[in-house]
Formats: sequence, C-alpha cells, structure tokens
Amino acid sequence: MSAGKIVLALDGMGGDNAPGVVVSGANIARERYPGTSFLLFGDPARLKPLVDKAKGLAKALEIVPAEDSVLADDKPSFALRRRRKSSMWLAVEAASQGRADSVVSAGNTGALLAISMFAMRMVEGAHRPALASFLPTARGETVMLDLGANLECDAENLAEFAVMGSVFAQVLLGLDRPRVGLLNVGSEELKGHEELRQAVAWLRRDGSPIDCHGFVEGNDIGSGLVDVVVTDGFTGNVALKSIEGTAKLYTQFVRDAFRTSTFAKIGYLFASGAWVKLRKRVDPRRYNGGVFLGLDGVAVKSHGGTDALGFAYAIGVAIDLVRYEYKSKLVEGLARLHQLPATPAASTAAALQASGGGA
Repeated sequence: MSAGKIVLALDGMGGDNAPGVVVSGANIARERYPGTSFLLFGDPARLKPLVDKAKGLAKALEIVPAEDSVLADDKPSFALRRRRKSSMWLAVEAASQGRADSVVSAGNTGALLAISMFAMRMVEGAHRPALASFLPTARGETVMLDLGANLECDAENLAEFAVMGSVFAQVLLGLDRPRVGLLNVGSEELKGHEELRQAVAWLRRDGSPIDCHGFVEGNDIGSGLVDVVVTDGFTGNVALKSIEGTAKLYTQFVRDAFRTSTFAKIGYLFASGAWVKLRKRVDPRRYNGGVFLGLDGVAVKSHGGTDALGFAYAIGVAIDLVRYEYKSKLVEGLARLHQLPATPAASTAAALQASGGGA
C-alpha cells in the first residue's frame, strides 16, 4: 500500500444479493471516495463481468480468486475450520496481514466475527469485541453497542465497551467528547445488577477517558439523551430488533391510514414532500455498517440483505475508521481506562454515592 492510500478488502461472495450488490456498492464508494482501491475476493467468473460493466471500476479494483464462500447457515466453528479458502476468510486475512486497511463483508455475522477474532486478535487493552452501529434519534445519531457479540458481560467488559463506543462516536459522528450512558432498568443510581453499577463507578473516576452520563433507560435511546448507549449483547440485540420492528409497524400503520379514503390519499399527495424527507431520515441504508470494535484491525459487517447504496455506506464506515485513525485512538483510551483502579464490588454502592450526580 502506498502512503496515505486506503485499500479495502471486500468479501465479494457474502450477503443475500452477492456478488452484484458488492460490486455495485464498490462502484458507488469509488465515486464518493476517490483514491480508494479495493481487493475483491471471490469467484472471478462471476465477478469479472460485473466489474467490467461498471465503467472505471476495474482501474480501482483487483479481483483475487477465492474458490469457496461462507454460507449463511454455516456455524462459526465450521467456517473457522473448513472455510479457509473462502472469500470471507481471505479478505479478513488480507486486512490482518496489512495488505488491506480494512475488511467489509455482508456475509454470515457469526462467521465473520470468529474469523476476524482468529486472524486479527484483540487490540491492546481490550478483552472482548463488541458489535457497534448507530441509529437515528431525535437529536441526530446515537452509537449503540454491544448488539450481539457477547451475551453476558462483566464490569470490565462494559467499561471497555464504553471507551470503544466513545472513540467510535468521535470518529464517525465528529463529536469531541461524546456522552456515554449504560442501558439499565432505571436511571436511579442503585438500580440494575452489580456489574452495571461497578462499571459506572469505574467510568466516573477522576481521569476517566470518557464523559460518563450514568444510566439510561430504553426510552432514552430514541431521544438522543446520550451519544453512546452501552449494554451487553443480549440486551442490545433485543433492543435493536424491538426498535426496528416498531419502526416497521409504525410505517405500516401510516400507509394503511392514507389508504382509508379518497381524502386521505389526497392528503398524502399534499404531504408527499415531507414524507420523502422522512424516508431519507430513517432510511436504514444510511446506518448500514456494524463494526466489531476491539479487534486489532477494522472489520465492518454490512447487513446481508442491503442493496448497493447500503453496501456503499458500509464501505464509507470502514474508510472513515481508517482515515481518522480509530485504532490508535482506541488504544490510547483503553490505556487511560486501565490506569484507573477498578471499583471493588463490595464498595460499589458507596463509590456511586460519593461520585455525586445522577442520570
């Protein structure tokens, strides 16, 4: 790689609509990010005709043959052992060996995490990876993690996730000092399990690398009360799916309401401009691109069913993480965190009361 030039490794065969979406998404990203080049891993017989149809893409892209691909129903352990010649494995390997700055895949999430952890390992100061993404709120966008990589987390994991999410928000949302909240059953200081209380007490100590708001509740996510919401992967995945399901339900209710009468249909026509703006604001493609934070490398997971524009947004996330030096900032933040003494479980309540200020 030449100095200053960003090279991305793409899993050409991963996702519901691969390889067409991957190639078209790369072409959109090429126009948005001039100077970026791609290593596209997969079946050349399927990839080359698509690349040739995209005018100018071939100059910024190299097809790297891969004789296998990870299937949607492959278990992570199977992909780790038996898919070492797959497009996903070779793309991750290119990023881990420095031939590419990042890897982007729309393939099997569990397999991508397992392969990335094996090939990249963890960054200094992090013990577990966390899947992070961002979603629209009343005040802009909010980062949320973990979204499913870890079903159970202790206080140290949650504190590290808070640092990861804070740095992620700095890089992608341009915030100097993001406000971080830990998702809980209430905002009161003594609510929630011990690990949550212990993590907040730790993050509020003098010298903390983040701005810890304290606890937030589920209804605070959409309000944008904080810039980063931290939780374990079980709770985060349930919360995210609930938000997505509610958004789809509300959209269906609105469509049904405008079909009830002729006057309703006329009203829709008068409000069509506003609805176009609303659709753009909540378009899930704009928020495509989950990231496995904490790895010693950049691995971006695109939604498997996205279209070319959504995949291009995921590529954009990868480019920004590299361009704005996410990994070096994360290492610095984690080092500052681990310089703070962790709060012993027995004294958590007293530490919380002494810290003052609530959520």
